[in-house]
Amino acid sequence: MTTRAAGQREQAAEGSLRVGSWLMGIAAVSFIGYAAIFFVRNFTASFLELGIGPHEVNVDKDAIRDFSPSLYHYVSHLHIAVSGFIAATGLAVLFLVAYGVRRGELWAWVGAVAAPVLGLAVALPAHYPNHFDTLGHLGLIYLATLIFVAGALLALRGIVTGHRD
Repeated sequence: MTTRAAGQREQAAEGSLRVGSWLMGIAAVSFIGYAAIFFVRNFTASFLELGIGPHEVNVDKDAIRDFSPSLYHYVSHLHIAVSGFIAATGLAVLFLVAYGVRRGELWAWVGAVAAPVLGLAVALPAHYPNHFDTLGHLGLIYLATLIFVAGALLALRGIVTGHRD
């Protein structure tokens, strides 16, 4: 291979890695933003998650609290906990991307991809049989995931191409 061809391949790998890691980082920040929305809604009149309304849950915050204060507090604590874990995953992915994936580290890419995949693999299936799969509820997560996957594939291309030298 000529020096020029190797240089072009290296530039392409760096470009894929740069764009891919930026997209992964944007998606990670979006996961954190979604968690913040989730957290705030717990303390508002909305109470229920984004995109969940009377068609999915036929009672509101007051009805839940009136029915059972302990159930209300339990659901509230779950909202807080889940928002914390979503935000923590987003933050971990952001750090893996910023300090590992951008440098072409395959181990960081694997960790950055595995964390949200595990979270989504556990969380998403429960949405469908209970009809909590509304676009208003999952749309932002679907969008962030689509951006993340595109970035992860680009970054992987850059990592694999960069490691062939």
